[in-house]
Amino acid sequence: MTGKLPTIRARAELDRRRFLQVSGRYGFASAVLAASGGFLWDDQAIAQTTAEEAAKEAAAKVKMQFATEYKLEDFVKYPVMQGRFKENAEAASKGEIFVKLFPAGQLGIGGELAKKIQSGTVNGGAVSLSNFSPFTPIVDMINIPYWCGENQRYANLVTSAAWNDEITPKVMAKGYRPMFYYTVDPRTIASRKGFKAIKTPADMEGVKMRVPPSAILQQIYKLAGANPTVVAWGETASAIKQGVADALDPSLAALATFGFHDILGNVTFVKTVSDAQMFAANADWYKALSDAQRKAFDDACAKTQVESFAQIESARKTSMDIMKSNGCAFHQLTTDEYKLWVDACGEQRKEWDEFKIKLAGSLDSFEKYKKAANTKGPITVADL
Repeated sequence: MTGKLPTIRARAELDRRRFLQVSGRYGFASAVLAASGGFLWDDQAIAQTTAEEAAKEAAAKVKMQFATEYKLEDFVKYPVMQGRFKENAEAASKGEIFVKLFPAGQLGIGGELAKKIQSGTVNGGAVSLSNFSPFTPIVDMINIPYWCGENQRYANLVTSAAWNDEITPKVMAKGYRPMFYYTVDPRTIASRKGFKAIKTPADMEGVKMRVPPSAILQQIYKLAGANPTVVAWGETASAIKQGVADALDPSLAALATFGFHDILGNVTFVKTVSDAQMFAANADWYKALSDAQRKAFDDACAKTQVESFAQIESARKTSMDIMKSNGCAFHQLTTDEYKLWVDACGEQRKEWDEFKIKLAGSLDSFEKYKKAANTKGPITVADL
């Protein structure tokens, strides 16, 4: 022993070993709560928390498995408020509903998790609308560019009567109960280290653009001049490192959270589309709740939605600090550059009419949703 304090990496390895030790002794859920609560090395606090959780679970009338691909502590840089939802649901239901969290991809990620929620294998979880769209295509309307990409317009839309009276029943018919929608900032265009910064559509010529399985996102980058390439989210980092893809389009928070900080050189805030997310429950599970339990559940969801939107600004700053410290440069579009993007692939182009008709029902219906996005709703959100 040298007497020196452990390095950050060594400390992380010690914490990882401790996490596994606590998980083996007290269970994974207790280890997660201890790690996120900052008492991973306090046996007394862990034992007390484990006992309290066991008592709450035993007393509950309804149990909910809630899964995400995010660690509990990720909310500081990625505003997925799973811990707050658990607290809110248990408090609102006065203990009748017990939420057991399965973070960090334990029960699947992306489309795999969306499918499990739909089938009822998992009671609920957090998924992006892009990964959700193959199962409920109507929500893919949000991915049409330059009509609700900003945080405020997105919040206006998903809290509007137009959206919740018309879209929610269609999503329910597919086996899902939307708990609430939120966002983690608009999508970016982020290019790998050693590759050029992409500031205008002209810079997209020949770019191998990684996209999720959304036909609309693929269309955006075709219009912009790139070569869209569908790559599963779990394989994206490897694809970027190996040059299979040159760029990708998640929000800044997603890039910082999922380990892209050391492989990206430039991030451009093109603001095409919201990096839209949702918490969803299995529809049959939700319908089986009593009236009082459903009200408590809905109240908890509404409260968590407000908290999720409020976390965006702080999460953005933390994410930017992480990316900057690894040499990533950021580019805000000028007014003229922004106009070039809108002209190249904005929702006003005729190429989007078939998508609007297919998803919204008609061009007039799409205009109704557009009006809702432009009408201030109950939640105020910070934009980039």
